[in-house]
Amino acid sequence: MSGSYDDSMIDVSSDSFWEVGNYKRTVKRVDDGNRLCNDLMTCIHDRARIEKSYAQQLTEWAKRWRQLIEKGPQYGTMERAWTAVCTEAEKVSELHMEVKSSLMGEDYEKLKNWQRDAYHKQMIGGFKETKEAEDGFRKAQKPWSKKLKEVETMKKAFHSACKEEKLAASRETTSKLESSNTEAQKKLQDKVEKCQQEMQKTKERYEKSLDELDKLTPQYMENMEQVFEQWQQFEEKRIHFFRELLLEVKQHLDLSTNHRFQTIYHTLQDTVSAADAEEDIKWFRSNHGPGMPMNWPQFENVDWSNPRCFKRRTIVDWSVDLNRTLSRRDKKKPSDGVTLTGISQTGSDQPVQPAKTNSSASSMEKTPDWSDEDTGANPFSTNGDGNPFDDEPASPELSVAVRALYDYEGQEQDELSFKAGDELTKIGNEDDQGWCKGRLKDGKNGLYPANYVEDIL
Repeated sequence: MSGSYDDSMIDVSSDSFWEVGNYKRTVKRVDDGNRLCNDLMTCIHDRARIEKSYAQQLTEWAKRWRQLIEKGPQYGTMERAWTAVCTEAEKVSELHMEVKSSLMGEDYEKLKNWQRDAYHKQMIGGFKETKEAEDGFRKAQKPWSKKLKEVETMKKAFHSACKEEKLAASRETTSKLESSNTEAQKKLQDKVEKCQQEMQKTKERYEKSLDELDKLTPQYMENMEQVFEQWQQFEEKRIHFFRELLLEVKQHLDLSTNHRFQTIYHTLQDTVSAADAEEDIKWFRSNHGPGMPMNWPQFENVDWSNPRCFKRRTIVDWSVDLNRTLSRRDKKKPSDGVTLTGISQTGSDQPVQPAKTNSSASSMEKTPDWSDEDTGANPFSTNGDGNPFDDEPASPELSVAVRALYDYEGQEQDELSFKAGDELTKIGNEDDQGWCKGRLKDGKNGLYPANYVEDIL
């Protein structure tokens, strides 16, 4: 019996699930599931932030370059092709903003709601599901764990008895070799027999305890399996949900399947392919080269009976007496000629403005520099104050709503300025020179070219 004790009987711990307490790894997995929900939400949030940042950068880039292209020297079909690249960035920016909204408004919220329904926090800390898993495994393991402790006690007692029996047998053998004292040898022999009897008793108790443990093992395994399967199903639901959610995230991120994304690049391809060097060269010749139309100078007569002629600075051979009424600082030099300002491009979409000419009469005003000899009256004035524009015949009552067809920038203080599409009120009929009197919405009155507007029906 003494030979039954060896190193193989030393207790070696196991990492098996069936060992007492090793179910805690399954319990921890419940907590890990909640943590993974938080991690995935953070992951989605970070990607949404990147999508938003990228979209904003695309928009800013497109805006900056669109302005540079519009102000730059590029023209024609190549300008449209270059601008189409900016349009592509703006459209793609919109799609990436939609991706950001889908990630946060759908995927993130869906995960957040699922986590709230799957994991319930307790007032004392932790989650209800974690406690249920812990209690379930502890209950299933309790009877077998209790019997296992008893087996461990019996095992230690048996191993201790084996050790005592071996020591007693060793002393008896040594005594026989070294001493002839029969009485001492007798006592040692009795000790050996007693140790053998004790070893046999502990062995029987140990074996009995093991048998009882073996009988509990099937029930123990069944109970543990049931609890484990319950939390396997719980984890399986989480994994299935994550899979479906990630597939939705993929669908939102994958712009290659979005027909709008494909249309953007089809449009870009068509626009760039439509760039035509010959057409651009022809356009430049017609708009900035020898192909431009020209309003060559022609003799212009003046209808002296129409005071508007003076208002619009038509070509007039002012008399010497009229020149004397001008201030010295504005007086026309003998070398100054007549400057034509009514030349416009008849080949463009914008209509020809009524002819206008500049003369020194446009500078007519009273100043402190006048001398006594410069007080001669204007021969064209009806009120004697030297201003031929203040005594115009009153226009008949008129109020017609009109809309601007083109942009117009007033060249004189008495002219109106407006943009294409602006609405104003026509308060005077068109004169012989093609000008009408009108009123803007802000109440300002002035003149404008009649062919720049149309009546609002």
